[in-house]
Amino acid sequence: MTNMTKTCFRTLLLSVVGVLYALSAIAQNSPKHYILYVGTYTTGESKGIYAYRYDAASGLLQSLGLAAATENPSFLAVDAKNEHLYAVNETGNYKGKSSGGVTAFSIDRKTAKLSQLDQVASEGADPCYISLDRSGKYLLVANYTGGTVAVLPVLADGRLGEATSVLPDEGTLGPNKERQEKPHAHWIQATARNRFVYVSDLGLDRVLIYKFDATRGTLSRGESAGGGKDFFSAKLAPGTGPRHVAFSADGKFMYVLGEMDATVTVFANDDKETYRSIQKISSLPANFSGENTAAEIAIHPNGKFLYTSNRGADSIAQFSIDQRSGKLTLAGQLSTFGKEPRHFTIDPTGKRLLVANQNSNNIVEYAIDESTGKLSKVGNDVSVPSPVCLVFVPEE
Repeated sequence: MTNMTKTCFRTLLLSVVGVLYALSAIAQNSPKHYILYVGTYTTGESKGIYAYRYDAASGLLQSLGLAAATENPSFLAVDAKNEHLYAVNETGNYKGKSSGGVTAFSIDRKTAKLSQLDQVASEGADPCYISLDRSGKYLLVANYTGGTVAVLPVLADGRLGEATSVLPDEGTLGPNKERQEKPHAHWIQATARNRFVYVSDLGLDRVLIYKFDATRGTLSRGESAGGGKDFFSAKLAPGTGPRHVAFSADGKFMYVLGEMDATVTVFANDDKETYRSIQKISSLPANFSGENTAAEIAIHPNGKFLYTSNRGADSIAQFSIDQRSGKLTLAGQLSTFGKEPRHFTIDPTGKRLLVANQNSNNIVEYAIDESTGKLSKVGNDVSVPSPVCLVFVPEE
């Protein structure tokens, strides 16, 4: 072995050792325990947001009790520093006006308790979804019954200011006279570059695309080539009723869950964050004939699998994702062992999926086979009244 070969070998060996050391350090520094916050409806026994201690190694959940009392906290969002939690208050009356509320909390990561900082109007009835923009300086709100979207500034201490922008969704209504009688904003999220905000509207069969000024916190409509009320949007088949949306990690594909027909519509990103439909696929087995509405959609962190929940069939549908085309193949169905699986989430390790069954008052846990995406139920179920949203926060 020449001196040059020996030198190269030593360099390679040191590099491998360095990588292994770095991976070991990452594994050691990864959180082993998390707080699982559970948003609920408070029309029954629930009092607000509940907390559980989650062991990432075993998947076991330990009840920490009521984290904060608040009305109908049906959707939750946590800031990037895990210091503040924001909850919609899904109601139709806020201090005498036709609006719901949004409540800001500080998080005590030692006790899991939430301390209310303030509460502001959501600027539309029945807010059902919130998310933070990419800067963390604004909270984006979708108001279902109000059919509006709002931008709320996040102040330095985590409190919320009054809305800097409120827009009603507009466009041609879908054909279902009972469900699509007006616009129904159901999901809202800023794009990766924070230049646009996407809104799925169940009433309009569209994912609306608003221009977002991240300096002033304002939204504005962009007209498509058709002009008039044909605003910039991704169009779905009539009667789809878009609910929630998931994106591939590279932004090349958008997956839109149809609540009313339990489908996933796949859109390909041509350029400049404009999308064209390339596939529509059902999340139900071919022989299913009962009533059903879809609720949640999520992509596994490895980007290979997509999951949706069905209320009525009370199942989780698993799809495999073609990494080149972005198209889906239905790979299986699994019972949620409960009623009305409104929401589910994949844990921070990517090893488990947890489902919130609203009408059977339980959270059910599954192990994920990371090579196939298959789910298998594990015995870590817990009881909680009317669970409808699940979010993880690293424990301090």
